[in-house]
Amino acid sequence: MTGGPSENPELWAFLESLRCGDLLSGTVTAIERFGVFVALDDGPDHPVFPGVGFITIPDLSWRRFEAASDVVQVGQKVSCEFVQFDTWNLEARLSLRATEPDPFQAFADGIAMGQTLHGQVTKLAPFGVFVQVADGIEGLVHLRELTRTPVESPSDVVQVGDEVTVIVTEIDRERRKLALSRRQDSSDHW
Repeated sequence: MTGGPSENPELWAFLESLRCGDLLSGTVTAIERFGVFVALDDGPDHPVFPGVGFITIPDLSWRRFEAASDVVQVGQKVSCEFVQFDTWNLEARLSLRATEPDPFQAFADGIAMGQTLHGQVTKLAPFGVFVQVADGIEGLVHLRELTRTPVESPSDVVQVGDEVTVIVTEIDRERRKLALSRRQDSSDHW
């Protein structure tokens, strides 16, 4: 899209010199629905884009958010980890979340299988409900784990915002997934 080494030799050489894990600082120049452009403090400008650095939406934060502007603002200074050289767009793929500890791992250190947690329903899906059990930590109560008696839809028994008691049935650190159940609860009421 933006040419090879011969068209932008300075930029190409700069990007090739970067290593995964390098910390790069810059300024947020544009927020798009597909990600965020960052003008790097060091290195050349980009011939087409508003910045050589680019952060994809998932790499902005460990936490759930509605829009990129909930995490960063245009003009904000950021320090990001270099992830890879995108040779097609001639940009440095960056991660902002890599510079912060993963809250899921810290949370997983403090809980055990079978433990009871209290949380709030954040989202209903056809296959179950998501429950926030700590700041930035959500788990899934699968539809079959919602009640002792089968239900057609999560909305038959719960609404977003409801406070619920759940039991930890699976902790998957690698995939950062937490499986929860309500079936062991002595009561079938929410």
